[in-house]
Amino acid sequence: MAPRLDFTSEAFFRDPPKAIAALRAQGPVVATHFPLVGDVWITTTHDATAQVLKDSTIFTLRKEDGEIAGLRWWMPGLVKTVANNMLTMDEPDHTRLRSIVDEAFRRRAIVAMEPRIRAIADGLADELFANGTPADLVERYARILPLSVISELLGLPMADRPRFIAWANAMSSLTNVVSFFRLLFAFRKMRTYLQEQLQIARERGGEGLIAELVQVEREGGEITPDEMVSMVFLLLAAGSETTTHLISGSVYELLRNPGLRDWMEQDWSRAALAVEEFLRFVSPVQFSKPRYVRRDIELAGVPLKKGDRVMVMLAAANMDPAVHEQPERLDLERKPNRHMSFGTGIHFCLGHQLARIEAACALEALFTRWPRLALAVDASQVHWRKRPGLRAIAKLPVIASDRQPVDLRDAMRSRSQPNTERPSRSGEASRSPAI
Repeated sequence: MAPRLDFTSEAFFRDPPKAIAALRAQGPVVATHFPLVGDVWITTTHDATAQVLKDSTIFTLRKEDGEIAGLRWWMPGLVKTVANNMLTMDEPDHTRLRSIVDEAFRRRAIVAMEPRIRAIADGLADELFANGTPADLVERYARILPLSVISELLGLPMADRPRFIAWANAMSSLTNVVSFFRLLFAFRKMRTYLQEQLQIARERGGEGLIAELVQVEREGGEITPDEMVSMVFLLLAAGSETTTHLISGSVYELLRNPGLRDWMEQDWSRAALAVEEFLRFVSPVQFSKPRYVRRDIELAGVPLKKGDRVMVMLAAANMDPAVHEQPERLDLERKPNRHMSFGTGIHFCLGHQLARIEAACALEALFTRWPRLALAVDASQVHWRKRPGLRAIAKLPVIASDRQPVDLRDAMRSRSQPNTERPSRSGEASRSPAI
């Protein structure tokens, strides 16, 4: 085994390019020890990552007997029930469950939700400092926006959102075995709550994805009651947690680099391009779930044996100099951008479109409302949660700085008017600064 790297350390999260470059220097596939998972091989290059994710016959999420690669013997049945979702399934069960949720998503036009997402973001930006200053942008904005959107998409009551925030905070605190067992209480409450919501939808119908899933179930969709609970649990958790840290990480980078923020503010149609680079550079999801190696094989020249476990390091794929020129550099105009933040292969992220829209809306709403938003502390005082596999800023204290906030009604009116004074992209003023 190679020397163990602390994947939860402040040094690792504060400067990922440096830590990843040192890890890659050991090879394209490295043996290490990962918190909660144990001994595992991890990929450090784009090509090795893509090979594992695309070859779902050799690299499987379960053993022949159905045992999930990411679960340990000491984990209780509750966790196994919640983990029994399409993200931990191989074919044909993956396609069976994915087709059910795909059908429900097709009945909901995600792109059509953009105006509503922007309205939610505008409202949250308006209330950012309602409880005083400085405000924690993670708690007051980055966490609430995706939770509000996914709750509305699922059709969950607005009054219940404080519960979701508490559960999300509990999940973010997962760092070791002790915190894992503390999290079981939140898991139990979430499971009971979701079972109740599904039963309400079965009896009374309703609006949102839960009602759509129940309708697919009623029409003969092959899904068990436990799988239905796990599906909704996955949508609620995955549909909010990772986007929370994409938003907060993106804001952090813009506040550290005002030139980047100014470039975006010149033309907010650039937001979609910038979000792709934030996905690559921030890499909120650092690793995939563990996979079993089904037969002896060489991966990027490294021999692996049947029964070994391997995890792809998405953050390392995103920092691979063989694919990304100067990967340690945040370049908001990067083209092409072949980041792996949503994975690839059959498990490509279902919510990629929603996450992209939410991040773009979040940035535009925030900096339109507070154009001189600033960190309330030195960047060295911003810390990350010690959560393995997730790059999550713990708190991001911000202040409104020296400029008066913009009236949202004026901002909306200005957005509806064509901007004839925007500089040409070929001009010096439109050139994106990069760091």
